[in-house]
Parts: sequence; C-alpha cells; structure tokens
Amino acid sequence: MKDPVHGMVEVIDVGLIPYKEAWDLQTSLHQQLVANKRAGYPEPQRHYFLLCEHPPVFTLGKSGSEDHLRINEQERADHQIEYFKINRGGDITFHGPGQLVGYPILDLDLIFTDVHKYVRSLEEIIIRVLEQYGILGVRSDRYTGVWIDSDQAKDEATKICAIGVHLSRWVTMHGFAFNINTNLSYFDHIIPCGIADPNKSVCSLSSLLGKNVDLQEIKRQVITEFSKVFGLDTRTIPLGSLNQFTLQNL
Repeated sequence: MKDPVHGMVEVIDVGLIPYKEAWDLQTSLHQQLVANKRAGYPEPQRHYFLLCEHPPVFTLGKSGSEDHLRINEQERADHQIEYFKINRGGDITFHGPGQLVGYPILDLDLIFTDVHKYVRSLEEIIIRVLEQYGILGVRSDRYTGVWIDSDQAKDEATKICAIGVHLSRWVTMHGFAFNINTNLSYFDHIIPCGIADPNKSVCSLSSLLGKNVDLQEIKRQVITEFSKVFGLDTRTIPLGSLNQFTLQNL
C-alpha cells in the first residue's frame, strides 16, 4: 500500500451552480476518495473544498420534517425555488445568491476521526472570519452552526451559518451555508433548521454591518482560516481542470 497521507486540499470556486449539479459533483468526488481508500490508497488521497452559491433552493436533511416547509409546490414554483430531500444531517434550510456555501470533501481518516470535532472545526472557521469584521460569532449548546448573540443582533439570538454534514467511511460531504448578502425573506417560507423557538432567527453579515460585503473577499478569508483550522495546505484549481480529472479517474 502506498502512503495515503496527502495534506493538500484542492479548492474549487464553482461559482453560481444549481443545487443538483453541485450535489452530483460532491457525490462524484466523494466516490473517488472512497474508491481510493477501499483499494488501499494506490494513489495519494486527494481532499477537496468546493465553494459556491446556489439559485434559490430549500434542502431537507434526512432527519428533518416536511412540516417545516411552509409553502406548497405551486407556491415554490411561483417563487422559482427548488426543493430537494438530501442525505445530510439536520433539518430544512435555504440556499440562495449572496450566501457562501462550502462543501469540504475530506478523508478524515487522514486528519482526525471525530465527527463532533469536525463540526466544531467548521464552526471555528466562520467564527474566525466574523472576528475580522468585529463580530463575535458564538456556538449554541443545543444547536449546530454559528450564532450572533442578542447584544449584537439587537433583540434575539440569530443564526448566521447553518451546518449539515454527511460521512461515509470517514469521507465527508455537504458542509456549511454562511449568510453574507443573502435575501433573508426566503427563510420566511420555512422553519429554519426546524428551530421554532421565537427567540431564534436568521441573519446575514450584510444585515449586521448595514452594507453589502465583497463575497470574493469572504471566500479568501474562509480558505485561509480553513487551512489554519485543519492544518492543511490549500491550492486553488480551476473547475475545468477538476472536471477533466474527475472524468478520467471515476
């Protein structure tokens, strides 16, 4: 067996991409990592980190309830919102333009085999980015994700980043959704993350700062903090190169 250790993460900025296409891409890369592992690592294992935005879409995790979706199929069509039941953990959430979505595809056997630590690490990345804008991101004892406490959000605890993951053979899929310039009105059509607590709501970085934020700058900051938190080097590669490699190796 060849040495499987590979400390480089290939970062791909996918841009605005329909949810199903991103899910299919994640699945292909996930299968690639799992196949290499099952074969005894004949090639150095590759890790990936996809960054993207989606057109408006609701996604329901495998432990979620459809009762948390407040509009019917016709209303979704009228609002041009897609809907998918998916294999990540967690309940229902929204993805849309202005929201930075991150999908790490990592072989945790080569990093650490601790799901709790993995989720906390994703939260830590967002918390560190928020610090650069003078905002204190906090964790909740009851819920995953990153929250803004009531002193900063004026009236209630608000969620700025949702997290939902899926692991198979310690290879990760799905990830985080970080509200930057997100149109928050879409969240009115769901019970976000299934949390019906009246003192919990959703916010964005732009709603806290009172201005739009450069999403490309946020991406650079997220990549930097991702590298620090996981102790892995990162290298940005073009999407076209990734697709060619994937087609050749699946």
